[in-house]
Amino acid sequence: MANHLTPEELAKELNMDRDEVIRLCVAEGVPIYQGKIDKHLFQAQLQAVGAAQAAAH
Repeated sequence: MANHLTPEELAKELNMDRDEVIRLCVAEGVPIYQGKIDKHLFQAQLQAVGAAQAAAH
């Protein structure tokens, strides 16, 4: 299974919008290297953001 995916592939796999994937990468500092995103790093950051938002409520 591939670990580095394009924004389109990652969005499809995580049932998200492509633009939202890119926005989160930019906002959270997840690198997009040669048009690909590390899936595990993105998911870990997405989980951390979700936990921080849950703690704020």
